Amino acid sequence: MSRQSPYHAAREVAITVEKHFAHYLAMARLNKEKDLAPAPHAREIEAIINTAFWTSLGHEEGIYPKISMAFLPMEGAKDAVRFSEAILFSPGNLTKLAPGVERPGTHLGIWQEAGELYVWGICYDVPSLCLVVDVFQPGLLVLKYRRINGVGKFANIAVVQGDQVKIVDMNSTSFTDCPDLLTSLIDFTTFSQSRSLNILVQLAVSMREHGRGGILLIVPAGTQTWTDSVVHPLKYTIQPPFGGLSRLMQEKVTETKELYWKNAVAREIGIITGFTAVDGATLINDQYELLTFGAKIRRAGKDMVKQMMVSEPVVGNKITTVHPSTHGGTRHLAAAQFAYDRQDSMALVASQDGRFTVFVWSPSRQMVHAHRVDSLLL
Repeated sequence: MSRQSPYHAAREVAITVEKHFAHYLAMARLNKEKDLAPAPHAREIEAIINTAFWTSLGHEEGIYPKISMAFLPMEGAKDAVRFSEAILFSPGNLTKLAPGVERPGTHLGIWQEAGELYVWGICYDVPSLCLVVDVFQPGLLVLKYRRINGVGKFANIAVVQGDQVKIVDMNSTSFTDCPDLLTSLIDFTTFSQSRSLNILVQLAVSMREHGRGGILLIVPAGTQTWTDSVVHPLKYTIQPPFGGLSRLMQEKVTETKELYWKNAVAREIGIITGFTAVDGATLINDQYELLTFGAKIRRAGKDMVKQMMVSEPVVGNKITTVHPSTHGGTRHLAAAQFAYDRQDSMALVASQDGRFTVFVWSPSRQMVHAHRVDSLLL
C-alpha cells in the first residue's frame, strides 16, 4: 500500500488504533448507533500514517502542507466532491492537492481497492467513528475520529511527532476529581456530550488558536470572592457582564436552526477568547458571561502555592508532584495560585508554543492538579 520508505512509528501506532476502532465500533453497534464508518485495519492505518508523514516533510512553493484525510468509501460520504478518476495515494499527489483542502472541515476521502490506497475525492461530512488523519505541521500527525452524532471537535486517539508517539489514555478520566473538560475532550466512554461540556472544549480550542498565549479563569456565577484574587482597580470591567454566549446556551434549538445556532456560538466564543490575547487574565463565570479581561492575578491569602500535581492523559504518563515554578512561566504560576486560592474555580492556560494546561483543585489530594491537554486539542 505504500511505496515510500517505512516510517517506523507507523506500525506501532497502527496496531493500537486498529484495536481502538474495533472496540468502540462494536460498542456503538450494541447501542444501535447509526451512520457508522467502516473499521480500519492495521495495514491500512500504517500505510496512511506512513504516506502522511512523508507528505508532511514535502512542500509546494515553499509552503508545507496542512491536510486532513478521512478513511471511508465514496458511498459513505453524504456531502462530497467526487473525482471522475481515483488518484494514487502518494506524498507527491497529496502535496499537490493540499492548497485546495486546507480549510477546516475539509477532508480528502481515502479508500482502498485491491490492496492499494487511493484518493476518490473531497468530503465535508464524515460518518461517526470515522478515522481521520491530519497533517498538522512537518513531522506532526494527529489521528482522530468523528464523535457519535458529530457533537464537538473530533476526539484525538494519537499524536505522532517524529519518533515520539502519544497515545491518548482512555482510562485517564477514571481518577478522582477529573475535570469535566478533560472528560469531554477524551470522550471514549460516552457517546454523546452536553452542550456545556462542548462549550468548554470549544473555548479551549479557540483560545489556543490565536497563538499569543493567555489565561481564562472560570468562576462560579453569583459570587464575588474571585475579586480578592486580582489586582484592583480592574481596567476592563464589563458592566453588566456580557452574556451573548450565555443566552445562546439557554436557547431551545430545533433541527432547522441548529446550523445557525452553532455559527452563533462560534462567533461568541471567538469574542471571549479574543480577549485572552490581551495581557492578563480573562474571567467568565460558569454561565459563560464575560466579567473582565486584562486582569492581574495576585495571591489572595498569606499562603503561596508550594506544590502541585502534573499529569498528561497519554499512555505511560505518571502523575508527578512539582513546584509550580518548574511548570511553565509566570502564566502557569499565576494560574496555579488562583486554583489554590479559589478552589471552586478553574484556570485554563495557553502557551505561545501550543502547550495547554487546565488547573483545578483536587479535593481528594488537597492539592492543585495541572492537567496538560494540548495533545487533545490539535
